[in-house]
Amino acid sequence: MSTTMFERYGGFASVSKIVMTFYDKVLDSEVLDPYFANVDMRRLVDHQTKFISALMGGPASYTDQKLAEVHAHLGIDSRSFDEMARLLREALEEGGMEDDDVANIAGEITKRKPLIVSAKAA
Repeated sequence: MSTTMFERYGGFASVSKIVMTFYDKVLDSEVLDPYFANVDMRRLVDHQTKFISALMGGPASYTDQKLAEVHAHLGIDSRSFDEMARLLREALEEGGMEDDDVANIAGEITKRKPLIVSAKAA
């Protein structure tokens, strides 16, 4: 019986630690920090934990349509997306994930770039 990446890495508790590391990096980034002014970070960490967990085969699920909706008003440009993807990769690696698993999650994020980057900002 095969286990999911979510199960192999210890579920929500482990993913939450990785996501908190990721947002520490994001908030230290001059490129990304402005996107998070006046944002409820606890709520965002919760949503991101569920999203990353879903990408890892966990129980949460998010549709691409919902992903596009929640990012549409933010005016995210390609440079900002690339910075976010780089920092997420770092957080996944620091969280002890294997290279193939990091690449898998990074690939899933990259596939969704058109849903997150604003056509006006790109």
